[in-house]
Amino acid sequence: MKKMMFVTGTRADYGKLKSIIKAVEDSKDYEAYIYVTGMHLSPEYGNTYMQIEDDGYSNIYIEKKLDLTSKMDINIGNTILLMAQYVAKINPDVMVVHGDRIDALAGAIVGILNNILVAHIEGGEITGTVDDSLRHAITKLSHIHFTANEETKLRLLQLGEKDSNIQIIGSPDVDIMLSGDLPDFENIKQRYGVKFEHYGIFMYHPVTTEVNCLREHIRECIMGMRGTEYNYIVVYPNNDLGSQIIIEELEKLDNDRRFLLSKSFPFEEFLVLLKNSDFIIGNSSAGIREACIYGIPCINIGTRQHNRYNPKIMKNIVSVPEDHVIIWEALKHIDKQRYVSYYFGDGHSAELFMQAIKEKHFLAKDIQKVFIDSSMTQRGINNFINEVCF
Repeated sequence: MKKMMFVTGTRADYGKLKSIIKAVEDSKDYEAYIYVTGMHLSPEYGNTYMQIEDDGYSNIYIEKKLDLTSKMDINIGNTILLMAQYVAKINPDVMVVHGDRIDALAGAIVGILNNILVAHIEGGEITGTVDDSLRHAITKLSHIHFTANEETKLRLLQLGEKDSNIQIIGSPDVDIMLSGDLPDFENIKQRYGVKFEHYGIFMYHPVTTEVNCLREHIRECIMGMRGTEYNYIVVYPNNDLGSQIIIEELEKLDNDRRFLLSKSFPFEEFLVLLKNSDFIIGNSSAGIREACIYGIPCINIGTRQHNRYNPKIMKNIVSVPEDHVIIWEALKHIDKQRYVSYYFGDGHSAELFMQAIKEKHFLAKDIQKVFIDSSMTQRGINNFINEVCF
């Protein structure tokens, strides 16, 4: 059996990878190895590695030697060092990374420098933060690409990737969202002490390029929400630069009965809470990607998801700046109609992924990266050569 190693560093990317990991785990052709690092290891964010352990995979490695700091550059260096040791030990045939986190970039670096095929899930996306740079860097280090839709595939072609190495499979978390096998809502409410009949979900992550005004931004968000009569389930941010600022402001809400704070939720439980919410607000990709599958109204705040969605397709989303008056107005006028969209997937991602990796030539992909010029670039090069030579 061939070895496929999955790198997961956050609760979000694990949710994206989970349906694929399970499909590979059940495969007769591949063994799944899950390398758990990053935010999963932090008590401050709920020790989410335990959720992966509870899912009972055959080969899980928790990188408990990792010493997380507040500096993302130091964290990625430490992650590369430790991951390289694990890779040398198990010698995987394929490494699978997701999205735009530093853990995924570390995985792509380790993979390509050890002549291991690197498969990237959900490249070609566009956001308004440093995540864009990380995501596109991962694309250029990866050999095989599994994108959410045609739009993102076209961006990879623009980045010079080979057409035959790009597969459109949709967003893998949609498989779980549409599976019909989610936990019971009432049990979740009881477990976490959710006493609200109606509520919104608030998730707000740091924009690392705007860290100097982050405290002001999160305070504007909180002021806007406090000006309404809604109840809120508040989920802690990811561990990017500035997360502690957000947490400090969120913890001031701890005595407000309309706000229920949580460090994290298991992915399926979060989906149930989202599905039964009145709306989601903040700057999480969950408001862009997952909310549209259930048609949940989304108030998208700030620049973090800039250009992530097409408003003509995602009619459930309203975008506003970090201004408490504008946020309050948006909350006052939430469109209760549920606009459902399957633009990011229809629940068959794991099936399409397995079809791709079972193809005879999948493992024979060339590990030498080649830049594919677009037709326009090629015409420009030819014109230049002609001018120089003739």
